[in-house]
Amino acid sequence: MKQKNKNLTFQDVKALFETDLTDLCALAKACKDAEAFRNKLADYLKSDAVIPDRPAVRNLEHLLAYDGKTVCELSTGEEVPVRTLTMWWEWLTAQPSAETPSLDFLLDVYHQFRHLYVPEPEKPTKEQVRKWMRRWPGGLDEDVKNIRRANKARIIDMLVKRIEHVHAANSRYSFAEGMTYEEKVDKVKEWWYDYRFQLAMAARSVREINKALDHTLPDELVRLYHEARKKGIPVFVTPYYLSLLNPYDTGYDDASIRSYVLYSAELVETFGRIRAWEKEDIVEAGKPNAAGWLLPEGHNIHRRYPEVAILIPDSMGRACGGLCASCQRMYDFQSKRLNFNFEKLKPNETWEHKLHRLMKYFEEDSQLCDILITGGDALMSQNKTLRNILNAVLKMARNKRAANRKRPDGQKYAEMKRVRLGSRLPVYLPMRINDELLEILADFKAAAEKEGITQFYLQTHFQSPLELTPESKEAIRRIQSTGWTVTNQLVFNVAASRRGHTAKLRKLLNEYGVFCYYTFSVKGFRENHAVFAPNSRSMQESCEEKAIGKIGANEEQDFLEQYAASRFKSSEIRKFCSEKEIPFLATDRNVLNLPGIGKSMTFQLVGITADGCRMLKFSHDGTRRHSPVVNHEEAVFIRENKSVHAYLCQLEGMGERTEDYESIWRYTEGETERRFQLYQYPLQEPGVTSEFTHV
Repeated sequence: MKQKNKNLTFQDVKALFETDLTDLCALAKACKDAEAFRNKLADYLKSDAVIPDRPAVRNLEHLLAYDGKTVCELSTGEEVPVRTLTMWWEWLTAQPSAETPSLDFLLDVYHQFRHLYVPEPEKPTKEQVRKWMRRWPGGLDEDVKNIRRANKARIIDMLVKRIEHVHAANSRYSFAEGMTYEEKVDKVKEWWYDYRFQLAMAARSVREINKALDHTLPDELVRLYHEARKKGIPVFVTPYYLSLLNPYDTGYDDASIRSYVLYSAELVETFGRIRAWEKEDIVEAGKPNAAGWLLPEGHNIHRRYPEVAILIPDSMGRACGGLCASCQRMYDFQSKRLNFNFEKLKPNETWEHKLHRLMKYFEEDSQLCDILITGGDALMSQNKTLRNILNAVLKMARNKRAANRKRPDGQKYAEMKRVRLGSRLPVYLPMRINDELLEILADFKAAAEKEGITQFYLQTHFQSPLELTPESKEAIRRIQSTGWTVTNQLVFNVAASRRGHTAKLRKLLNEYGVFCYYTFSVKGFRENHAVFAPNSRSMQESCEEKAIGKIGANEEQDFLEQYAASRFKSSEIRKFCSEKEIPFLATDRNVLNLPGIGKSMTFQLVGITADGCRMLKFSHDGTRRHSPVVNHEEAVFIRENKSVHAYLCQLEGMGERTEDYESIWRYTEGETERRFQLYQYPLQEPGVTSEFTHV
């Protein structure tokens, strides 16, 4: 298809059908109604005219099976009719129709038919993938650092003026009387590496963001932010993170981080009406959540799997180092359960009693062996608060272990094996990783190992190679020095989904000794429309780019044995990749969070709606345990919120060659990848019950 995606017309698409799909068009026009067409097409797919058992045949058989049916779209609960082939027949034969198909719809249907005759394309070579990777600079590249030095100097000048005019003399960050401008600049440079200063000076308005970016924000975006303020959307970006953006047209492409902290029109339009995608996070006292679990009242514990539950403390951990535009908990910011009112978020006297009660939930559960402390952000909690939380976890693990000694075999409870902290602060606020925090992490690990806990993970969230700066590199090194493993979760938004971008991020993270954990598809609600990349692109990236870093199960085992025995763990990944001649270790799984069920990428295309968006039928991840609720879910249907064609147009607008993405139309089914062995739970002692509690 030589025309640019943005310039295609209905006439162009009609010509494609008539030129490339002459037989199918003639077959359709010879049918008196849609049912006759479906029957003829079913016979055609079994004839000698097509090669049997090809993915294209299997895909059209699925579209046939669902044509004329109505499915329940899980994220919205809406009943959605599926009329893909019927709608195409009505369009082709100029029949009256309840819906008018869009150009995007017709293009997707064209490709699904066209794949019956066009051979499967060759996968990109390793050298092609490496070439795509080389397009994306990292935060340690000298050209990038030069731009950021200028950014920092400009922002420091802005902060000097702000402190001069705003901060009272009794403020922690105020200037002594008589200081020269140069002395004030030096003082701010010193404060720059104090995380409390970064939080105190974070931009909380579009005016401050625009100043930090040298007044380069488009007028339209400034107006959008004023509308966001009226709707109550918080603004919060640290000076450090603002210094990472590139305000100018020359230099590095910062779209991957810019789209993460700058809001879209769809987000602002929808805020106030955002629904909870993760329906299991809606908790009512005495009622099971959408995943089937009974939880304590309130919003402190979230759960979908037997082995793990999330703890969100009543502390500054309900804030973040910045508000991410595609945050999965935007629903909680809308409800103000998460916010940036730091003084109000400091824990009160009742929190200690509540924490004890929440730990009882873990202690008295038969299957929980993993606690993920997050928020917000786990490291936004003050050191004293975090130490108290970890001490409570330690006491809970000790009590659970002691109680097991009194239980007979077959009735013992799973003991705590893994503790995780979820934090983006190594990215947003690397100066938060201070000496006292490191002492807390090291002390907890030493004590917890005596209680049988063996896995200690800090799960962070690097979105772009540009976020891997000298400061974040040092923060990671310091965390690793305590014996905690650092893993990364990426949100696969449009900017991050460009060819080679995620592969380059994996490579640089591995060089820091960081393991990649998940690559998440963006949830498909309206507020995420601007940043949503279709699941077909996630599958394409996994099969065509991530594939060059995949290794077999035996090689995984060899690597993990070397890793466990090595004194220099941060360099062990680099060493292994060099030996295997691969650019990175593909240890992450590309997944979508299914509402109430969990992560999966096992799906099949079953329909295309009139606007060109795909309807996907998902199955839950069969590689891990779930609550019994999945036994009642025969199928899960998710409608994507952007068509493949609209996504390609968006890439084209970002300067991408859409020819590089041509195979995306073929990715109509997926299968959840197996878990990297590092992420498997350690074996429990014999005699643990198979019975569930709290379900």
